[in-house]
Amino acid sequence: MSYERFYFKFDGACMKKQKSLAQSSKRNLACAIRSVMFGLCLGSSVIGHAEQPTQQYHVNAGALGTALSSFALQSGIALSFDPALTRGLKSQGLNGHYQIEQGFAELLKNTSLIMIKNQNGTWSIVSKNHRLAQDAETQSSSQYDQNNNLVLPTIVMTANQLGEITENTGSYTAGKIATATRLVLTQKETPQTISVVTRQELDDYNLNNIDAVMSHTPGITVAAYDSERTSYYSRGFAINNFQYDGIPSTTRNVGYAAGNTLSDSAIYDRFEVLKGSTGLLTGVGSSGATINLVRKKPTHDFQAIAKLGAGSWHDYRGEFDVGGPLNQSGSVRGRFVTALEDKESFMDRYERKSYVFYGITEFDLSDNTLLTIGADYQNNKPKASTWSGSFPLFNSKGERNPYPSRSFNNAANWSKWEQYTRSVFANVHHDFANDWQLTMQYDHKINGYDASLGTIQGYYPLENGSAKIWPSKYVGRTVSDSFEVYTTGKFNLLNREHDLVLGASAAFSLWKGEDWTPNTSNPDGDNYYDTRIPSFEGWDGHIPEPTWGNPTALTRDRTIQYGIYATSRLNLTDQLKTILGTRLINYKMKGLEGKVEESNRLIPYVGVLYDFNDKVTAYASVTDIFMPQDIWYKDSSNKILDPDEGKNYELGFKFQPWGEKFNASIAYFQIHQSNRAVEDKIYNGDPTNPDVDFAWQGIKAKTKGVELEASGEILPGLEIGGGYTHKIIKDGTGEKVSTWEPEHQVSLSSSYKFTGALDGLTAGAHLRWQSKAWQTVYNRVKQQLEDINQDQFVTVDLMANYQITPQLNAAVNFNNIFDKTYFTNVGFYNSAIYGNPRNVMLSLKFKY
Repeated sequence: MSYERFYFKFDGACMKKQKSLAQSSKRNLACAIRSVMFGLCLGSSVIGHAEQPTQQYHVNAGALGTALSSFALQSGIALSFDPALTRGLKSQGLNGHYQIEQGFAELLKNTSLIMIKNQNGTWSIVSKNHRLAQDAETQSSSQYDQNNNLVLPTIVMTANQLGEITENTGSYTAGKIATATRLVLTQKETPQTISVVTRQELDDYNLNNIDAVMSHTPGITVAAYDSERTSYYSRGFAINNFQYDGIPSTTRNVGYAAGNTLSDSAIYDRFEVLKGSTGLLTGVGSSGATINLVRKKPTHDFQAIAKLGAGSWHDYRGEFDVGGPLNQSGSVRGRFVTALEDKESFMDRYERKSYVFYGITEFDLSDNTLLTIGADYQNNKPKASTWSGSFPLFNSKGERNPYPSRSFNNAANWSKWEQYTRSVFANVHHDFANDWQLTMQYDHKINGYDASLGTIQGYYPLENGSAKIWPSKYVGRTVSDSFEVYTTGKFNLLNREHDLVLGASAAFSLWKGEDWTPNTSNPDGDNYYDTRIPSFEGWDGHIPEPTWGNPTALTRDRTIQYGIYATSRLNLTDQLKTILGTRLINYKMKGLEGKVEESNRLIPYVGVLYDFNDKVTAYASVTDIFMPQDIWYKDSSNKILDPDEGKNYELGFKFQPWGEKFNASIAYFQIHQSNRAVEDKIYNGDPTNPDVDFAWQGIKAKTKGVELEASGEILPGLEIGGGYTHKIIKDGTGEKVSTWEPEHQVSLSSSYKFTGALDGLTAGAHLRWQSKAWQTVYNRVKQQLEDINQDQFVTVDLMANYQITPQLNAAVNFNNIFDKTYFTNVGFYNSAIYGNPRNVMLSLKFKY
């Protein structure tokens, strides 16, 4: 469903009085009305003309429709207009102090359009001819207010099922979302913590991939296992719940990176992160968070963007983005986005080429039915890929290796971990006449990998300074299909109007993989491969690639998940609301390693909200945790672990002191688990134990913490986004677990648009601080547990861009400006890997 599409519904009397309007205008209103709704809780949208204060505005030159939308956001009013009226029209923008009507008049200067005020305090843009016709036909049902503004009959607007777009708003906060319950709610109306990285923040800080986006998200820990694999953590849990345009996807297998980190942000409008358990919509999954990647949608007006960038370590990137109507009436709209990047790295010899292609088309099948279809294609082709860190922590004596230079690369030159992803998706959305809506959506994905790897792993160097590489090859792909159908609407009970969602979903995936290893043990055997390296310190990656024989291991894992769900928001009083929901889960995972099956499990959800006023809301929520273990999560007796079950509690306050253009929250949370899977370090480190590959154990655990978040405009021209997180995770004996996640984290982004002599300049900074973190690893040589520490650290990024002309923008981004040395992971297979040193990116963007 288009994020820009809103439907108007007139009452019968009003419709009868408008029959004499031009038929073309009626069709436009029925097919392509776009509304940008930014109502302020403080009531600024209904300030009378005589008492309107002036306000400072900064609206970029460009398409008139975009300029009007930006003005509406900054002023805090609710604005509606037919996009056909502004198609092809340009605006010179707006800079300075204006009253609302003065600003509209300036933006609409030299056009045939005018601004009118509606009875409910909202505003509309119409043609002058439309106004004359309406004046003649609506006298009996309309009137003028004291300032001679025409007051029309009330217009009812209904947002689409996924909320509002963030593109072209200039804001670091989002409007309505539906990630939590399928109810389209504001952040203040949702009884869980929500973080949103908007299109504006993505552009300002040049966040080109999901790893960079998550590093800007409050409370998220980004753990890179090596050059190609990354995992994200929230509230003590690895995040394995992902949605694309709200469609739950199957669990992403980080261990065999298959397009998992290929989410190039060029094709997305925003990234939503819903904290806590979200089993109501995702089914099984962890209690840390759900990441919803919301794709860009076609634009109603023609728009073209070209961007070129060059940065440190020969990083070159190009983007092209074009969208708009595909027919004269605008009932068919499309968008195409592509991005290509060729880069090297601070690590010796490493380089990567990646590219993405994305296309989407919307069809207005009728006045009330919208069809959306699209596809994306992403590839990642690296060279000299690291595998399990970038250097080993211990030598052959079990002593700590001195930390090498950040440029050290443990990989052979031929080592690679290529990944790709292919997606096709479709969505049909229909509005019924009784205020109910039906949505059907489908997503098909193919994620694949081709990895021929050779890296120094284990306890090296030896006493003579030599080492060995560990060679392996992995090839495979996962094919997944996700379906969902749901209906939303309102019903009356006890003289009050309430909301209801009924839905069903199903997801199927099949992972097929093959593993190879060369002959490294028998020098006289076929295809013997000598893994010896003369010098660890002098390692330059030069060693021939082995001849890979027949597969030594196969993967054939099939996952099926389906269920039904229901959610209702009950308006008990004007101030008190409750959200009740439940999901019935059926889950099955079967492979060569065994199978896991769970049937007819209920996951309840309860949320309560109390509005003290239009600025402050208190809330509480509780939901069950239910997560079957993957079939490779086996204990030392080779038995698959039992499901992880428990409760997720959260309570807090939501704030909108200046309306929806600023959101803030404070939350306290607790998570209780009965069978959390953790590595059995002692068993895995003991070479005398039977070979079960890798053993896990289930433990009881309790997580508790506090999160504070804020996003949006706090002063004219000043946007912020960030928060503080404190959490502690302990097992049943009181010992801390998941210690790589720091107990304290701060993430804060900002941007400021200058005016006056510096008009056109935007500058900002991003700060990320975390307290001490560590991993406990088993030293196999010394047969003891050891803590590998990452001390507290802070990184600072700077950004600035300048609007050279209305179409041309130049930008510079400095990352890790103070060149802090830190690890993004330690302890993974007794290895470590560094985070990025100081780097810079210069870019030029042309927008038409």
